Amino acid sequence: MPATQSLVTIKGRKDGLVLVMNEACAYRDLLIELKEKLAASTNLDQNGPVISVKIEVGNRYISTDQRDQLKQIIHSYDHLKVEAIHSNVLTYAELDQIKEQEKIVTMVRIVRSGQVLSVQGNLLLIGDVNPGGVVSASGNIYVLGSLRGVASAGQGEDGNNAVIVASIMAPTQLKIGETISRNERNTAEVLTERHRFECAYLDDHIGKIVIDHIQATIKKGNLPFTFNKM
Repeated sequence: MPATQSLVTIKGRKDGLVLVMNEACAYRDLLIELKEKLAASTNLDQNGPVISVKIEVGNRYISTDQRDQLKQIIHSYDHLKVEAIHSNVLTYAELDQIKEQEKIVTMVRIVRSGQVLSVQGNLLLIGDVNPGGVVSASGNIYVLGSLRGVASAGQGEDGNNAVIVASIMAPTQLKIGETISRNERNTAEVLTERHRFECAYLDDHIGKIVIDHIQATIKKGNLPFTFNKM
């Protein structure tokens, strides 16, 4: 007699756990087995650091309520945190949202003190952001000029993956997702490197915004695919 097929597979990775869900069974059966698998895992009740959990549901549509149910079950273990729930199935509304986020809005202007430039999607600014000026985007920000004011990227969902790129990176403040960083760099040093584009991104390992030369950022794989389309 063949063994019963597992509906939930728990895989350990260096960066946490991956839960692979069967995409063909009834959803309620998934929840039952998920609870059983977590309860049977002897190492989940031990004290320790927070463990990142990613959930893969394959070709199954997961509604908002169902996502909340999965999170509630997993978060009943204090040191488990759901980082992402991945599904291959999207609604038309979600597709429209993705298209909006990937859109590149090109502006040619100078953002002066007291002015705010805010866009949905990715911002490509050909010009400068002066001290006191603010640029904001739901996606990434690319400044072909000097950034000396405030830049806020990733104000949409999954904002922590956004980047801020500038010809001259000398901001008074950077914000990526919900993480804020103020400029503590030497301005003279920045001006010396003015011909080398720099990129600011959120380093998940240290939980801080890091500024690096764009060539190094590309090699590390921290620059999003959107930049390659420009």
